[in-house]
Amino acid sequence: MTKNLEYYDMLRETTYQHVDGVKKAEEHSHYVSLKKFIEAYKVADKKCLEIGSARGLFQNMVQNYTGTDIAASVAPNYYKPYKVMDETGRYPFDDESFDVIWTLAVYEHIPDLQLALEEILRLLRSGGLVYFAPAWQCRSWAAEGYPVRPYGDFGIKGKIIKASIPIRNSVLYRSTFTFPKRMIRQFLYLIGKRFKRIQYKKIEANWDHYWMSDADACNSIDPHDAILWFESNGFHCLSHPLHLRAFLVRTGGLVFKKI
Repeated sequence: MTKNLEYYDMLRETTYQHVDGVKKAEEHSHYVSLKKFIEAYKVADKKCLEIGSARGLFQNMVQNYTGTDIAASVAPNYYKPYKVMDETGRYPFDDESFDVIWTLAVYEHIPDLQLALEEILRLLRSGGLVYFAPAWQCRSWAAEGYPVRPYGDFGIKGKIIKASIPIRNSVLYRSTFTFPKRMIRQFLYLIGKRFKRIQYKKIEANWDHYWMSDADACNSIDPHDAILWFESNGFHCLSHPLHLRAFLVRTGGLVFKKI
């Protein structure tokens, strides 16, 4: 946690301008989808928590807003409640404190993914809603910037990795691995297995140099596995019920309701 705290806090001004350069909520890439969630589920007057709230761009989108993040340096940007996550990885709020939680492009960056998901379960009241939208299926090659750096930056192995990316990144190639895995896990769920621990791939984050989007991601999460985890831990998936739509899910935010 110390390493990525330094990255997102002390080095924020020089390494993360692609996010912090956005000054208005309307300019953020998640603004439209979050607005649709707030309107569709009528949560504008509910008690809301944003996990990974950065500079609080979305604090005006609902009436009763609280933000939380790891960076103390962003606190002056808030005129609504903001608290810094503690060193244990837990959020500084009482159990069942919120009616709504949303998190956008955050959970792919959290080293202890299981604990962070359990915190959503702990903090949300019964009947509460979650809008869960990490960057899905982050690529291991982003950490060293293979897609954006020239071939001359790499040795033989690096050149091979860079040359293979168009194939490995294609939908057809990824489907040959993704769909069999999903089929097995969904079948296991349907016959009674519950995924109390999140299934995901750990990848190496680059917290020294930001080459490209998700170079700093440490988790590669399949949205289907996220659905199975939430369904296994006391939630219903409202956006993608656990049938064909969940099996084919590819991108975008997921909406869950705590039972």
